[in-house]
Amino acid sequence: MSQIPTFEEIRSAILRDLVSLQPNADTSTDSDNYIRASVLASCAVGQYAHQAWVLRQFFPDTADTAYLERHCNLRGIRRKNATYASGTATASGVAGSVITAGAQIKCGDVFYTTQTDATMDATGTATVDIIATAAGAVYNQTNQSAQFMAAPNGVATDLILIEAVGGTDQETDAALLSRLLELLRRPAAGGNKYDYKNWALSVDGVSSAYVYPLRRGLGTVDIVITSAGNVPSDEIVAATQAYIDSVRPVTAKNSLVIKPDVTLVNIHAAVKLSGTTLASATADIQAALQEYFSAIQPGDGIIASQLEAVISDVTGVIDRSMTMPAGNMDADMESKIEWFMLGNVIIESM
Repeated sequence: MSQIPTFEEIRSAILRDLVSLQPNADTSTDSDNYIRASVLASCAVGQYAHQAWVLRQFFPDTADTAYLERHCNLRGIRRKNATYASGTATASGVAGSVITAGAQIKCGDVFYTTQTDATMDATGTATVDIIATAAGAVYNQTNQSAQFMAAPNGVATDLILIEAVGGTDQETDAALLSRLLELLRRPAAGGNKYDYKNWALSVDGVSSAYVYPLRRGLGTVDIVITSAGNVPSDEIVAATQAYIDSVRPVTAKNSLVIKPDVTLVNIHAAVKLSGTTLASATADIQAALQEYFSAIQPGDGIIASQLEAVISDVTGVIDRSMTMPAGNMDADMESKIEWFMLGNVIIESM
């Protein structure tokens, strides 16, 4: 791209051309010629800026939001909408009491509603399906205390939100551009593994997708999806399965969209510190380990020495001894698609 001249450079060029035509012309800073040149230079700067803006819209990776969406729409790609988290909660109360659909639940600063009726069993407990009152990843929760806003008769106010997953935010410009560039670099090829990945990623609520061809035999394709760094909801899995079935080659024997099976990896280590406290070091180690695990994909194994290196790289840690996990961990890819995620972190002083 050509270098756009500055306001001063344009004005100097105008005055230089004027002097070349009229050697005796007054071009001092308080002259009429100088003022006219400044006005023309100001107009030219605006035109150059507009031309530069127009040029940026020609290319998806520099286009503004509206024009990025136009590029995507021309190729059948749309921005994914935010999705609602859903899951289950466990309530307690008098046996036979009924929790009706639509009851509102508060968990911290977010709210959910019950999707179906539920009746307390003989032990005085009931599991009820819930859904977030608004879309977004902030509604993803696991094992949290919650409360009914207005508890039904015979039902305790407090309950446990077992799990709410599948909530995602609206797709960002960066993610939308990434999908467009993937399509441009790897055009549709009649149903190869990249086609299955792109089909899955086009469904609302799918943040990442991993394709395992022939995992269950000839003609089979398994697609593992995640939502906002966690497992997806059943609704997202069903929507992804339905969409892929509608676009995959008719000659494909079977394609299956599945959730990864999460295994929490607990970390137990003793550290020797210098220039920091155990509490501060523990927080830093927790953050470093979380960053490490965020890069692990379903099917990836755990290397114990890498975990030790992550702990050792934290500022203030001069020595460490990790007792859990005791060694490397290989993901189970036969009976399930195992996905290792960070569990409890216990750090002690050596």
